Amino acid sequence: MNAIRPATETSWVKRNRSLFIALLVSGAFLAAGAIVFGVFGLIKSSDPHKLGFGQAAAHPLVIEAIGAPVEAGMFVTGNVRMSGSAGHADLSIPVHGPRGTGNVYLHAQRSLGEWTLDALVFENDTTRQRVDLLHHEAA
Repeated sequence: MNAIRPATETSWVKRNRSLFIALLVSGAFLAAGAIVFGVFGLIKSSDPHKLGFGQAAAHPLVIEAIGAPVEAGMFVTGNVRMSGSAGHADLSIPVHGPRGTGNVYLHAQRSLGEWTLDALVFENDTTRQRVDLLHHEAA
């Protein structure tokens, strides 16, 4: 026997329309946030990021400008492209230390499976002074 629903009974979605919409919007924002943080995480875990940030964080001019320890910010921008054993990367890495903030810009090439830095520049956010970290010796 099939039970017949009374005409006044409505579905949960219809009764709780506002809650349902709020749950959908919240789910969409959570999914978008997971994607964004996942992409930033992938870039931060890339070999060019590790190579460039490692050199910049240990460079005496960067330490002099913003203090130690030098830490990378969350929102790295740019791109890393690879095709087989070749590739290239252009990244902007926000950095901060106890005395200030700045950005590290890098351009790297991958050839025969190995990354090399073509350019590594630090820009101090306070003074806007740029220093070529690959070709500048600390005084």
